[in-house]
Amino acid sequence: MAEASMGAVVPSVKSEAKLSSAVTGFSEAVDKTAELGEGVGAPPAAAAAATGVAELDKDLLCPICIQIMKDAFLTACGHSFCYMCIITHLHNKSDCPCCGHYLTNKQLFPNFILNKLLKKTSARQIPNTTSPMEHLRRAVQQGCEVSVKELDSLLSILVEKKRKMEQEEAETNMKILLDFLNCLRKQKLEELNEVQNDLQYIKEDISAVERHRVELYRTRERYSVQLRMLNDDTMATKAWSSSMDKHGSGFISSAHNAQGRMGSGNFQDKKADVKAPLSSQGLQRKDAFSGSDLQNVVTHSGLAVARKRRVHAQFNDLQECYLQKRRFRGSQPHKQEKQDTNATSREGYHAGLEDFQSVLTTFTRYSRLRVIAELRHGDLFHSANIVSSIEFDRDDELFATAGVSRRIKVFEFSSVVNEPADVHCPIVEISTRSKLSCLSWNKYTKNHIASSDYEGIVTVWDVNTRQSVMEYEEHEKRAWSVDFSRTEPSMLVSGSDDCKVKVWCTKQEASVLNIDMKANICCVKYNPGSSIYVAVGSADHHIHYYDLRNYDHPLHVFDGHRKTVSYVKFLSDNELASASTDSTLRLWDVKENLPVCTFRGHTNEKNFVGLTVNSEYIACGSETNEVFVYHKAISKPAARHRFGSSEVDDTDDDAGSYFISAVCWKNDSSTMLTANSQGTIKVLVLAA
Repeated sequence: MAEASMGAVVPSVKSEAKLSSAVTGFSEAVDKTAELGEGVGAPPAAAAAATGVAELDKDLLCPICIQIMKDAFLTACGHSFCYMCIITHLHNKSDCPCCGHYLTNKQLFPNFILNKLLKKTSARQIPNTTSPMEHLRRAVQQGCEVSVKELDSLLSILVEKKRKMEQEEAETNMKILLDFLNCLRKQKLEELNEVQNDLQYIKEDISAVERHRVELYRTRERYSVQLRMLNDDTMATKAWSSSMDKHGSGFISSAHNAQGRMGSGNFQDKKADVKAPLSSQGLQRKDAFSGSDLQNVVTHSGLAVARKRRVHAQFNDLQECYLQKRRFRGSQPHKQEKQDTNATSREGYHAGLEDFQSVLTTFTRYSRLRVIAELRHGDLFHSANIVSSIEFDRDDELFATAGVSRRIKVFEFSSVVNEPADVHCPIVEISTRSKLSCLSWNKYTKNHIASSDYEGIVTVWDVNTRQSVMEYEEHEKRAWSVDFSRTEPSMLVSGSDDCKVKVWCTKQEASVLNIDMKANICCVKYNPGSSIYVAVGSADHHIHYYDLRNYDHPLHVFDGHRKTVSYVKFLSDNELASASTDSTLRLWDVKENLPVCTFRGHTNEKNFVGLTVNSEYIACGSETNEVFVYHKAISKPAARHRFGSSEVDDTDDDAGSYFISAVCWKNDSSTMLTANSQGTIKVLVLAA
């Protein structure tokens, strides 16, 4: 009976013990001094038991997925697996993954005992992975008898823990807020310092410009006064001469008859006679001057308004350009500033302001492209009219075109511009075996021109004889680009789809140098100031800049384009422009290995649309059948021109598929040759 009574009391005692253990475990977890569980401080036997359980858990892993088995199935050879694991395995192989015995789906049986063991193991592991709060919640929900004192103790622990957590969270929040405010203050102070420096630059430059403007005004006034005095003297001399001729006899007789009073009277008459024609002629000349001056003022005012409008349209880019140049010049070493002292004092400008004035002047000078000549490049019996390359010769007298028509055509520029005609015939035409991708005139020998074609052949032609001088056939795939060196006329470089850059010499039959790259080569270009530097654009989205004296590794790799680099061109020895099918142009400083500017506005996603540069402007084509011109310091287009087709109706489905395929500046002038995929070539000139 006593045992029965004792047995009846045990569940209650266990519940209270469970709650007490949960409370104790929770408080210990709060203080981070112990973990809840009966294994804390357990004897070695308990530890051994825990190790045994762990080993048992390993035996419950599926040999295939290495996880606790789900829906265990037994094979005929005695191994257990997850049902889905073994079924998936038997779809590919007919053997046991453990022993390799022959096995089929019919030899699989449910392992009921193992499944029961797995369910018990899962139920036993739930308390081990439960948090102290979960233990406490379950103990309370199970209706454990708890005294008020124990609840008060538990509540005080919870309240204290809550207070500590709130305080720690508040302190953390304050620290984060303070760090943010300090960083913001530092950033704004730096911005304020930068703005103050910029304002100081602007203040200095405004003063310099106003001084220079006053000097120009005074110079103009002095010139006007001198011009008026010169005109007055000229007219007075003419009037005096005519008066003397007309009244010469009267003056002579008067002088003989009465030298005193009569002489003075005649002199007064002479002055009146001179003054009358002088004043009338002066008024007429003044009226003429005022009319021409008014017309000039009106014209000048209209141009000034148009240029101001362009400034406001691109104000943000111009502002960035000004600040960049001013800050850069302002941060130059003192030695550099000393070198610029003479120029600064002479012009009244800081060097940075002088640079920006040059940019502003050239940028606002032009706003559009005007057509001055047009010719049809295509043949009536050939539908393939795409012009891949246009190049001027050394003296800008001739230009050559090439493309998919397998012909090099040479035109005389002056006759194209000055002799309007429906069809302009080339003065030289050379037939080739394959489609042409690129042309390059020799910078020294006027009659030599190099071409690259779709078969990978690089050929040097004599335009006068229409014969090939040299043929190089080492490229294994299509050659996209060829370029003669400006400083070493016998050297030329080419790039191909075979991932090779080859350097050739017109005095040798084999390549002089070979650079093996990992991507297709789309463009190559010599530095205009040296034959040892070559820029290479490739399908890896990069521009590789090589020193040919050590070509194992590129000197610089310019990274920024997101797609294939289709063209590279040098504006100067240190400025390199690149075009890509990511619809951007980029300007790089090859000396400092830095990006300078990114140009956007045209569309280029899949075709070669041409690229040409001069000292100030960069021009390219677009897949919208437009030509875009950018100033090298401004990221947005300065001018554009859309090709129109008189041959194709606007409603034609193919009319919108034409694109610009080649462009070329006429040296450092404002004149440019452009061609589109329809075979139309236009001569464009920048206009205000």
